[in-house]
Amino acid sequence: MILARVLQLGLAAPSLTTRSALYENDSLSDETYEVPGGFCERGESTTVAFGRFAGKVAIVTGAAGTFGAACARRFAAEGASVALFDIRSPDEVRSELDAEHDQQNFTSHVVDVTDFGSVEAAVADVVASHGRLDYAFNNAGYQGDFLPVDRYDTEDFRRVTDVNLNGCFNVLKAAANAMQSQTPRGGCIVQTASMAGHSAPPNMPAYAASKAAVDQLTKAASKDLAPFDIRVNSVSPAFIGPGFMWTRQIELQAAAGSIYYDPDPAVVARQMIDCTPLKRYGTIDEVVGPVLFLFSDDASYLTGVDIQITGGIN
Repeated sequence: MILARVLQLGLAAPSLTTRSALYENDSLSDETYEVPGGFCERGESTTVAFGRFAGKVAIVTGAAGTFGAACARRFAAEGASVALFDIRSPDEVRSELDAEHDQQNFTSHVVDVTDFGSVEAAVADVVASHGRLDYAFNNAGYQGDFLPVDRYDTEDFRRVTDVNLNGCFNVLKAAANAMQSQTPRGGCIVQTASMAGHSAPPNMPAYAASKAAVDQLTKAASKDLAPFDIRVNSVSPAFIGPGFMWTRQIELQAAAGSIYYDPDPAVVARQMIDCTPLKRYGTIDEVVGPVLFLFSDDASYLTGVDIQITGGIN
């Protein structure tokens, strides 16, 4: 019997939402597993807020992926100049932003977040070319394998932890140092955690552990950096789709052979959706909106906060 409470999983799709080297061994179908219906659907407008970040400078990590690119577009639409970080070249996103926003400055940087030297040098380049750093969306991540803990590959566990936790720390540290040393000092950092870090889904021991650590790192950093006028918050998305990562988690959970999910991916999609009170997955815009809110002055009294973007799962 499927255990309903255990199925209340938060599988935040990380930044690497298109097929990259980390996912090159995946063998997935082209099925999108869209589940019709649900409540409180988002309207046609992509945003109801404008101009909040005019003249500001933001770094977005994982910028070549779906979430990172979407956040960069929203930053740009609201007036920010954006530095795009990714282990793959984010030039395509930069070219798009250049074509649409000729009054702002966009730069692309190939950065390995697991290498602090790479991160530190890229942040220094941003400050040199843009003049300062106001915001950092610390978003790069890797979902890893879907296997129970006794069969989980130790090398993949290390890789997930290295990207999701060590990489997060590296960006956090480099951005915080830049924000402390500029005049006027200060800024805001938002980190991508996951509902998986709260609910600990089966077959995802590395991802769940790494994202739980991001949540705690956010809280600790918010205390350490408050005296320097730096706010640090996080978001924890749950089921977000459609797209590569939605398909990936459905098919790999189905293939994991656990008691918690059906072996038919179409049934798994319905099992996931049925866990949410809103009976649908969230959209990318429904994640990016809360992220941009946390960066905005409307969130000026929020630090150490994690917003769970889950359709009601708690």
